[in-house]
Amino acid sequence: MVEPDAVVESVPAAVPAVEPEVEPEPEPEPPVEPVLEAPVEPEPPVETEPPLELELEAEPEPEPLVEPTPRDEPGDVAPTAPRTVPASVVGTMEPTEPAVVVQGLRKSFGESVAVEDIDLTVPAGSFYGLVGPNGAGKTTVLSMIAGLLKPDAGTIVIAGEDATRHPHRAKRHLGILPDRLRTFDRLTGRQLLAYHGLLRRLDRAVVEKRVDDLAQAFDLTNALSRPVSDYSLGMTKKVMLAAAMVHAPRVLVLDEPFESVDPVSSSAILEILRSYVAAGGTVVLSSHGMDLVEQVCDRVAVMVAGQVLADGTVAEVRGELTLEQRFVQLAGDVRDVESLEWLHTFSD
Repeated sequence: MVEPDAVVESVPAAVPAVEPEVEPEPEPEPPVEPVLEAPVEPEPPVETEPPLELELEAEPEPEPLVEPTPRDEPGDVAPTAPRTVPASVVGTMEPTEPAVVVQGLRKSFGESVAVEDIDLTVPAGSFYGLVGPNGAGKTTVLSMIAGLLKPDAGTIVIAGEDATRHPHRAKRHLGILPDRLRTFDRLTGRQLLAYHGLLRRLDRAVVEKRVDDLAQAFDLTNALSRPVSDYSLGMTKKVMLAAAMVHAPRVLVLDEPFESVDPVSSSAILEILRSYVAAGGTVVLSSHGMDLVEQVCDRVAVMVAGQVLADGTVAEVRGELTLEQRFVQLAGDVRDVESLEWLHTFSD
């Protein structure tokens, strides 16, 4: 009878052997693993999308800065489309208010008197020419108007601003092309024009557009990527004139702007300046070309030995003569050719 008991005991012993096989049942749990939670990963895209949306929203904000083109269009459009240039080129200056007023201006260099008590009035919206022989004092006068030289005496008023008391305010209205060109010639043409625009505190987007427009008007587009040191003298003069106009000033002071410039470029520059004047801007220039001055200027002043001998409209100054004849008459014909008789003997 003992044997059956052993059998009974052996049966329960076999049962625990089956129980371990039930333990693997937890394996179905892997489907319930957090792998199902992995799809929650779309959250990162949700986090990344807002920054993209913010960037897209941030981009339109600069547009309002470029959008107020009433001030941007003058410099951009003036060179090529005079009829579309808005009056903002000359700000709120009244047409009857003179652009430049010079009174009692005097300048000496040591014992040499360069400019002696001259008075000039340049109406707004005019093309004003300053002519005279070499050494007459033209460059000295323009340098004092531009703020490059300090006068010994006298007053200069630019667009209603006293240049003696408030030079910074007066210079904001000026664009200057000096006679002796000094520039950062290691910069490219584009860098030089952009530098001038940024110095005038223009928005970068405005500067870039104006640089492109001016380059196209002055036929400098293909040269913008080259250093200014590689430019010819005529090209350098054109890029410096473009730099003087990039901020759409009320008054342009130009010393010999057409010197060393080819006839085609001169014609293009004249068209740009006429467009600028037609919009209300004022040009004050010096030149030795009497025909050019007579052709483009509304008013002219003839300087000799630091003094203004004639001033008024071109018709008033020239009278019954040509402007060149009148100029020679005022300057005086002091040539002495008799002392050069030896020149006719020729050397062997």
